[in-house]
Amino acid sequence: MSRPPYPFAQRQDIVDVLHGHRVADPYRWLEERTEETERWMAAQEELFRKAVDGLPGRDRLRRRLGELLGAGGIGAPVWRGERRFFIRREGGQEHPVLYTVDPDGTERALVDPMAIDPDGTTTLDSWVPDKEGRRLAYTVSHGGDEESRLYVLDVATGERVEGPIDRTRGLSLTWLPGGEAYYYVRRLPADAVPAGEDQYHRRVYLHRVGADPDADDVLIFGEGLDKTNYYGVSVSRDGRWLTVSASQGTAPRNDLWIADLAASPAERPDLKPVQVGVDASTWLQVGRDGRAYVFTDRDAPRSRLCVTDPADPAYGTWRDLIPQDDEAVLTDYAILDGPELGDRPVLLAGWIRHAISEITVHDLATGERIGRVPAPGLGSIGGITERPEGGHEAWFGYTDNVTPSTVLRYDARTGETTTWATAPGAVDVPEIEARQVTYESYDGTPVRMLVLARPGGAGGPRPTILYGYGGFNISLTPGYSASILAWVEAGGVYAIANLRGGSEEGEEWHRAGMRDKKQNVFDDFHAAAERLIADGVTSPDRLAISGGSNGGLLVGAALTQRPDLYRAVACSAPLLDMVRYERFGLGETWNDEYGSASVPEELEWLLSYSPYHHVREGVAYPAVLFTVFDNDTRVDPLHARKMCAALQHATSREFADAPIVLRNETQVGHAARSVSRSVELMTDTLSFLAAHTGLALEEASDGA
Repeated sequence: MSRPPYPFAQRQDIVDVLHGHRVADPYRWLEERTEETERWMAAQEELFRKAVDGLPGRDRLRRRLGELLGAGGIGAPVWRGERRFFIRREGGQEHPVLYTVDPDGTERALVDPMAIDPDGTTTLDSWVPDKEGRRLAYTVSHGGDEESRLYVLDVATGERVEGPIDRTRGLSLTWLPGGEAYYYVRRLPADAVPAGEDQYHRRVYLHRVGADPDADDVLIFGEGLDKTNYYGVSVSRDGRWLTVSASQGTAPRNDLWIADLAASPAERPDLKPVQVGVDASTWLQVGRDGRAYVFTDRDAPRSRLCVTDPADPAYGTWRDLIPQDDEAVLTDYAILDGPELGDRPVLLAGWIRHAISEITVHDLATGERIGRVPAPGLGSIGGITERPEGGHEAWFGYTDNVTPSTVLRYDARTGETTTWATAPGAVDVPEIEARQVTYESYDGTPVRMLVLARPGGAGGPRPTILYGYGGFNISLTPGYSASILAWVEAGGVYAIANLRGGSEEGEEWHRAGMRDKKQNVFDDFHAAAERLIADGVTSPDRLAISGGSNGGLLVGAALTQRPDLYRAVACSAPLLDMVRYERFGLGETWNDEYGSASVPEELEWLLSYSPYHHVREGVAYPAVLFTVFDNDTRVDPLHARKMCAALQHATSREFADAPIVLRNETQVGHAARSVSRSVELMTDTLSFLAAHTGLALEEASDGA
């Protein structure tokens, strides 16, 4: 079967000279959405559909994915007095809905994205109830653009009090007591900043409910600081202490200030530094006991919890309450100090130990470990919450590879953990076997990988997907996934590598995979593939790789560095042109993670692996599926367009054997999407990978 011609893409003779390097960019024209680009994309869509629509097993796969997603989801409760707020998605719903339960037990939907937009393209981005539970601030986005619009509603009536307030993407908001005012973070208007910088220039404001945000908001913080700064704000439950944090882009460090609102007015808080100019991440919360709890990785790359006096929180006054653990990473904590516990209140500490979550119990006064919170299995725990006014209970979310989202309740009086709420939908989950493998990367560093397969699976190499991320201090921990379950149920193997660049082993693990050390991430990934092959799990002709966003960069580098090792690639919303990435989307906020092409030494790092710049003619590249989203304002789809054109030009293999195709989707962006759109994306991706690794989807069990 001969390959139909790929859509024509002109190669321009564009060469930039950067710090003495000649850098070719033949497909720069694909950065712009011109008529020529649109014609090229339309032709790519036609080619993609021809490549996937006729693949076997797609209808069965689509149906099974829908069944597995029918479990729905449930979130841990957020309490305000006797009222609680939580997220739930019923099995047949397209999006999660925000609910409240009134003191009399009545449950009501507060924000339903489908009620706002029946087309399913509106998402609920964030929500923050006030300290009394009478008002709720929330943000929504439309069409996947992540340009959050802020609203406030009256919880009792469900009626909107104000909004929309625009430019609140990545919202940080904290209420003052009484629900009449809040501090929040908002970008400056586009006409107040240099052209092309409207995604930056955030400020902290004080806003009074009902006031005009453009005319009446009071600027509190941010003037004159770095344009890429992100800010965080928090006010203690009693309304006395305001904290403001600032981090330059996604850098793994922040500055921190605190103000005593009893000694300075809310409009002019006297912010005093807690930490400024220090290469560490630090957060501070004032507890009900009046102590300041300092969560930090300063001098503790696996993090520790300290206590100090909020009136004098200088570094020298910090005292370890929960010291650093040599093997586990501290991730979360909750304070249980209700009168029911008498004279021994406790603190719960959440940890990740080699990508598996656990919770320990400590004496609140001394930090002494006195117990452990039982968990249902080896999975992920998140969002430990307690009652703001104190109590003896804590709630936390739990999931693992076969368990949909569940909420557990811990009672400090008895030490018992019980199920508080389960995912609402009934689903027949296949039985799978999970084993954690430790392997050596190229430099001898031990790396862990979770390998999922059917129990006693057939011998011999099997179609396998290797997934990774390796960046931005993000951990890959076990979780319920319809796509993983469907793949494994069909007879495939799914492996998840905990690469450097993540946070599975703390901040040192993160920094070992960023900036000049980014190649470590790719080496860890290649070594994972080689271990799977050496163990007989798979073979190069049956091995696919998958990643999105920073993980798209990962698989883009993997396919250009080791095309012989992989048979198929799913590359979603990727970064691929690392010379020009800072010019688009939110790129400038990531230069602490990757480096900047404006700095000679850092350009060397980027050029050493930038996938777009390492495509070579005549190489037998794997089959590649790029998936991009029109309204992605985080990672511009231009990366995948340029890389797709470069690979199509370079490939020497026939289309039937290893196609290079591009799937473009409209009215969605980088993050949340409706369930039905998720099913279609997963169906296209998994059927493509199955076809090129030999997984027979048409023979898979229906799972009934």
